[in-house]
Amino acid sequence: MSANILVFDSGVGGLSILSEIKQTLPNESYYYLFDNARLPYGELEEQQLIRGCINIIGNAVSQVDADIVVVACNSASTLILPSLRAKLSIPIVGVVPAIKPAAEMTKNKHIGLLATPGTVVRSYTHDLIQRFATDCEVQCFGSSELVLLAEAKMAQEYVDQQLIEKILQPIKQSQIDTLVLGCTHFPILREELQACLGEGFTLLDSAAAIAARVKVLLQQQPSNARPMESMAYFTTRDISIGLKRTLADYGFSVIEQLTSSIE
Repeated sequence: MSANILVFDSGVGGLSILSEIKQTLPNESYYYLFDNARLPYGELEEQQLIRGCINIIGNAVSQVDADIVVVACNSASTLILPSLRAKLSIPIVGVVPAIKPAAEMTKNKHIGLLATPGTVVRSYTHDLIQRFATDCEVQCFGSSELVLLAEAKMAQEYVDQQLIEKILQPIKQSQIDTLVLGCTHFPILREELQACLGEGFTLLDSAAAIAARVKVLLQQQPSNARPMESMAYFTTRDISIGLKRTLADYGFSVIEQLTSSIE
């Protein structure tokens, strides 16, 4: 008996979420869909992002007979969840920056949010800050370069640590003690980020909370008798050999282009 769990992201960042879900629920079938044709999402116009995501997620849900969808992308989650829930009848879990636990954890009441430029400016993000961190000073930092560096790491390519040092310099010079990784790509670079920032910074992400939510929702769903599968889909014509090796290391036995085209 296994559920079909579809995890979606613009690129490979969602693998940081998928890994946590898989640790929590090891006996389910996993399908990973990444829209690398339009990466990075943080720079897309909002309506373009919404239309494309709704289209390809809907196609993939039908193709793999998904029982639940995890939108493992902060940029997409801040925009598409209402429209996606209106289209699909299965549970949908989004990812939001871990502002609330950061506000509870910080010792000096000074927290940071490191996310894509799109997530940083969205009203959804600032609503989270107003709801959960009014007693803190919150600084927001946007970067698309870190998304591409995480993609490079997962493709088994060179990661420029000096560039990471340059990107994080404003954070290093701040009084922040707790940094929220508000893009699912960024935990892939956790070692590199921590090495740059030092042990005085606590790095937080949402993976554990998302895994717990998926477990609760699946417990409320009827189980289906299916063989376990582990398949990855992408939206470009091809991906690098290095990325294919990484996906295979994550346990994906089939790695192929999504058969339905995107708009």
